[in-house]
Amino acid sequence: MDMLRAHVCAPPAGRLCEGPVWDSRTAELLWVDIRAGQIHRAALAGDPPDLVKQATITLDPPLSAVLPTASGGVLAALGDNIFRVADDGTRTLLATLPLPRAGARLNDAKVDPRGRLLAGTVAEDRVAGSAALYRLDPDGALTALLTGVTISNGLGWSPDGRTLYYADSATFQVDAIDYDLETGTLGARRKFAAFDDGEPDGLTVDADGCVWIAVWGAGEVRAFHPDGRPRAAVAVGPAQVSSCTFAGPGLDILVITTAAEGDAAREPDAGRLFACTPGATGLPATPFADIGPAPADGR
Repeated sequence: MDMLRAHVCAPPAGRLCEGPVWDSRTAELLWVDIRAGQIHRAALAGDPPDLVKQATITLDPPLSAVLPTASGGVLAALGDNIFRVADDGTRTLLATLPLPRAGARLNDAKVDPRGRLLAGTVAEDRVAGSAALYRLDPDGALTALLTGVTISNGLGWSPDGRTLYYADSATFQVDAIDYDLETGTLGARRKFAAFDDGEPDGLTVDADGCVWIAVWGAGEVRAFHPDGRPRAAVAVGPAQVSSCTFAGPGLDILVITTAAEGDAAREPDAGRLFACTPGATGLPATPFADIGPAPADGR
């Protein structure tokens, strides 16, 4: 198993940085600070690669995810609402999720290979079974895919789009779920990877089908082959490693977000972004298909 180390990047620390995604249209990295309600953009430059901050949009916290759209704006998950946000900050409401508890909010979200949005929820008090995973179709239809979840988190698809990797962080494992690309429905579910020293948080999948998982509390990103064998571990530093994605024109730079929540705020570089070149190539992010036909080839 490869043992790697990430280096800290230039942007200043946030409190709960999450959801990094590479926007190939603008050649920029997008990410959010959930507690500050901010969407950040940065370009990659230098060797070793660093992030050069380009812009910040401040909306209403909690702001849990940002994702590109086919229409040119971004999707933003704010509280229990999903908005399309134009470059000038103008919002269009696309959906309101039926959250059953006070203090519940949207959490991690990703777009599937056909342009549908999958978005999970979490209750701030982490009551067992109080969260869910939803699918938002481009026509506005909202469907509950999983209920009885506690902390709906990491999402990512295999290169052929037929397997969804999913973390309910409270279970301390990532599951592999059969995924029907034609309908966006879930099939058989099985344990993929388990953790005894932290909670799986955000994740990403590379072009070889390896799954890179941020392990909250362990200070690492860990990668696994499609059969579940360990592939690599990336030492980050701060314990609260929240998510990761492949970025850059070649999608060969792993960018990692961290948090500075509670006592962890005293750790050096907590809440900063980190990067490394792990010898793998990521998959391009599919934009939410709010205009035009959805992709037909699975990616």
